[in-house]
Amino acid sequence: MNAIKTAAITAGSLFAIAHIGLLGYVIKDNSIPEFPSIQFPQGDYSSFSVEATKDGYKVEYRANDPTILESNRSLQLHKDRRGFFGPTTENRSEYRHDQFTMDGTRNLGGAVLDGEGKSAKEVECIVADAGARSQGAMAGTAISAGVVVPAVASIPYVGWLVSGWALLLGQKAGSELGSQVGEVFNDC
Repeated sequence: MNAIKTAAITAGSLFAIAHIGLLGYVIKDNSIPEFPSIQFPQGDYSSFSVEATKDGYKVEYRANDPTILESNRSLQLHKDRRGFFGPTTENRSEYRHDQFTMDGTRNLGGAVLDGEGKSAKEVECIVADAGARSQGAMAGTAISAGVVVPAVASIPYVGWLVSGWALLLGQKAGSELGSQVGEVFNDC
């Protein structure tokens, strides 16, 4: 019986120590929220804010803040009279509100141009045309591989060469057709 008592006391002691350790881990003070240290790239116009709560954290980072630079100018109107019936001169002034981009050019309104002088719509049309040409080329190659190539591959001596030409012709025709279809669907 002594061995059973010793084993029971040892098991009970280990069970009690494990529970005390677990309670210490659970009761630990978690009042300070911990969030990772993030090094944001900083520049003249960058800003960031971090909001940490017990449920998690939220990071807001702006790499180019303010995104619009503004300039306001106001001029006055002056009237000068010379004598009682003399001529009157007016000096008019204006109010001007300008917006500038980061490189210092003035925003004139209208389409925004990229570095090569293309508007956003033109760039969108170029990208859409490239995608349409690619899809059309793949479709033209697949159609010519399934229909034309088996018919011309059996030509003696030059069938392999004509098959390659047929694939290239199908690819070119599909690319042109894809471009035309892309223009219609993308309003370009």
